Amino acid sequence: MKKILMLTAFALAGLAAAQDTTTPTTPPTTDTTTQDTTTTQDTTTTQDATTTTTQDTTQDVGTPATLTAEQNFARAQEFAVQADVAYPVPFYDRTLWKAAVDHAYYAAQQEAGNRNYQSYLAQLYTKTQWWINAYNAWNRLGDLNDTERQWAALSAAKLAYIALQRGDRTAARTYVEQGLRWANTPSLQAIQSRL
Repeated sequence: MKKILMLTAFALAGLAAAQDTTTPTTPPTTDTTTQDTTTTQDTTTTQDATTTTTQDTTQDVGTPATLTAEQNFARAQEFAVQADVAYPVPFYDRTLWKAAVDHAYYAAQQEAGNRNYQSYLAQLYTKTQWWINAYNAWNRLGDLNDTERQWAALSAAKLAYIALQRGDRTAARTYVEQGLRWANTPSLQAIQSRL
């Protein structure tokens, strides 16, 4: 058990170390004929077995426009899985979460009629705590399933709480009312009782 934990910690450390949170000063070079991409500024070692599937995400953030909607959706899912492993708390400003959201955004824009792409983008906005984008994305989707209603209600509750904290009771009431239409959650009820 101890060896497994040590190997897991080593693998996570390697994955986290492979993430570059700085923006390169020169554009990276890409080879569009393969799925693996490289940059001239990549100084991490990818020979380690734990990081061979990790790609340099600083360049991938800039390339979603060249991919198809299906490819962007697949990349968004890949980056989200990697981000779940690499970061303890999901935020958009983390490299892998940003790449996941950006690819999902491009997929949703390229095929605006694809409900799965739109829903996945809304889920990523919610998960990365980008509340206003999440709220708006859930609103645009219209009819939601039970799971989506819970995600949407969470975004409404967060926005209502923020509005209440800044003293904007009208906005808070609007978010609470919409959130309650999605799902009657304890957090929305608690905020409603303060209005």
